[in-house]
Order: sequence, then C-alpha cells, then structure tokens
Amino acid sequence: MRERGLEEAIKAVGGVGALARALGISQPSVSSWNRVPPERVIAVEKVSGIGRHILRPDLYPEARSAIAVAMDAAQAKAAADEIDEMDQLRAAEYGMLALLLFKVPTAEVLKQVGELKGDASPLGMAHLALAQAARDTSVEAVNREFFDLFVGVGRGELLPYASYYLTGFLHERPLAAVRQSYVDHGILRSDDTREPEDHIALLCDVMANMALRSIGEGYETEKAFFEAHLKPWAGRFFADLEAMRTRPFYAAVGAVGRLFVTIEEEAFSFDA
Repeated sequence: MRERGLEEAIKAVGGVGALARALGISQPSVSSWNRVPPERVIAVEKVSGIGRHILRPDLYPEARSAIAVAMDAAQAKAAADEIDEMDQLRAAEYGMLALLLFKVPTAEVLKQVGELKGDASPLGMAHLALAQAARDTSVEAVNREFFDLFVGVGRGELLPYASYYLTGFLHERPLAAVRQSYVDHGILRSDDTREPEDHIALLCDVMANMALRSIGEGYETEKAFFEAHLKPWAGRFFADLEAMRTRPFYAAVGAVGRLFVTIEEEAFSFDA
C-alpha cells in the first residue's frame, strides 16, 4: 500500500506514468514504490509540488509552510510595523483576491467585502462596485456563481490556471515553472486541497506574502515572480472574469483584479 505522500505526488502530476517520465525513470520502477525513496525525495518535490515533509515526514519533519502563513498577533504586528504602508495595502489586495478566488466566500467574508471603501480612482471605484455587489448578493448566489465559473459539471466556465491560459492545456510547462519557483523560495503548500500551484489564487497568495516579506528578499524577488508567473496571463484572466456579466459578484472581482494587475505591471516596469 502506498504511503500518503507518494499517492499525493502521483495524483498531482497525473499518474504513475507521468511521475516516471518527469523523473526520467521507468514506470515499473515507480509502480514498485510504496514510499518515495530517500534519494528521490527532492526530485519528486520539484516535479509534483508536494512538500518533502509530506513525501517523507520521517526524513523531513521540520519543513516550514510559507503559504497561508499563520502568525500570532504579536508577530503579525511586529512584521507589519516593518513593512511600508503601500506594501501592506498591496498585500491586502492580493490577499483579498486569493481569498475570493480560492473558495466560496462565507457570510462573514461577504460582510467584510461589503464594507470596502473607495475613492475616485479607477481602482477605488472598482472597490466600491465590488462592495455593492457583495451587499446585493447572498452566500447561496455566490456559491452558484463560483460553481458555474470554476467547478461546473465536468468543467467550469473559466480555468484559473497559468498553464491553461498560456498553453491551452493543464499541467504543462508553466505549472512546472511555478513549482520550481516554489522550491527555490522554500514555499510549501499548507492548504489541504490539491489545486495545481499555478491557480491564480495561490499565485496571489504568494505575492501577498512576498509583499509582507515573509517570502523572498524584497522587491527583486517580487518583480521576478510577478513577471514570470502573473504578468503573462493574469490580466487576461481577470478581464475574462470581468466580462461574465451574468455572474455579477465575480465580474466585480474581475474588474478589481484587472485594474490591480495593470497597476502592478506599471509599477514593476520601473526599477526600484
């Protein structure tokens, strides 16, 4: 019987054969495993995105989690005090997009979104429109929108993955590039879903953590990650989401995302 870590790695890459090809070894070799061999742990982590602490917890018990980082109140305040106000605002924007795009918002989340403030700028007006959309909807209605857009019967109306937007297929090179970037930055998944790592919500979550300096080394890290994994496609995804007029709440989310990504592109086009 295969151990959990190996099962998750096989599922993540699309089967035993896919894992064997990614590792450059024979399929019978992988089929014979009941756990990931010690000498293969790092390679399997790179190709699957499954953290080494999951693949072999007996060998790597102390892996850190950098997505959805949990800090106590004192740590959070100390960290926030050291971060520029603009970066805190950027992190909040990325965090909101990640939250709304990863799972159906709860009643409490909708209440908080309904209290968003705005100004006369395009992004500020988009915030006000999103707040109004949140006040005008219900958890049940948003649940239907989310299901139709991102789940569907067989497939949702939009596929929020870098691989799909850049190649027309899932689990292609853009996903491998994201997974390699996660490994390079020591990022390990802490959610219990198995959404591919190139999901727009996960990429936004990484950017939020980078803005708060809990991942990476500041501006250059953020710029490189954004330009490699978000700039080539995120604007198109948000524009497509904004065009979903029969899904009013998520159309408003799309407008916010499109404008925010445009601002980020312009900001990163200048040197620090």
